[in-house]
Amino acid sequence: MSDAIDTTVPHSARIWNYWLGGQDNYLVDRAAGDEFARQFPDIVLGAKAARYFLARAVRHLAGEHGVRQFLDIGTGLPTVDNTHEIAQRVARESRTLYVDIDPLVIAHARALLTSEVARSTAYLQADIRDPETILQRAREHFDFDRPVALMLMGILGHIEDLDEARDLARRLTAGLPAGSYLVHYDSTATSGDYVTAISGYNAQAPVPYILREPAELLGFYDGLELLDPGVVSCSRWHPDTLALGLPAEVHQYGGVAVKR
Repeated sequence: MSDAIDTTVPHSARIWNYWLGGQDNYLVDRAAGDEFARQFPDIVLGAKAARYFLARAVRHLAGEHGVRQFLDIGTGLPTVDNTHEIAQRVARESRTLYVDIDPLVIAHARALLTSEVARSTAYLQADIRDPETILQRAREHFDFDRPVALMLMGILGHIEDLDEARDLARRLTAGLPAGSYLVHYDSTATSGDYVTAISGYNAQAPVPYILREPAELLGFYDGLELLDPGVVSCSRWHPDTLALGLPAEVHQYGGVAVKR
């Protein structure tokens, strides 16, 4: 694994890990994360809100809709409350397949994303631009007579062409059984400071990230039926409590949809 780690260059997955309070990052990542947060302080709140959205969505699908299979593409580095952990708290028999193109992420996942349930959690190094390979591995790990929840959490922003991103979402959902779900979020161009900070990041990043308008994200759900409340700020998708009113909005928008 050491051969895959370059501690002299910031790494997007490690920066995100840092913002989430994780330990799998280095000084260069923390410096880059701090500089980004200096330009756009809301990024830390947004990163945490997106993570809590993942937790609520998995809990909702496992608890309210009986989903027991989760295909998490672009998983990023492990932190706390990963997909399989949340699902297995609801139903111990839940199964998860983690997919990422980054060998560093897969190496960390194999080491840290362990489950007490034998063979319930698997890992695949693959590119989201190769949905057929991903779906083939998913068929081996899951029972395709039952629904699968497809998790696309912050990954479609790395696909620069919007039509290509929409096509990938369509091909992945088309290959899943009826009754399956898409869980998705991406960061949006709803803050000028965010746009400026991302532009600076993209100027040096090997894989840029594209901020899109919330309305543009709707195309990722074509052919699917969105669950209430639709595509909204991640903090406002089924918040845990409304005792103090709606949570503050963040610039990460997401939703959950079902394939009929």
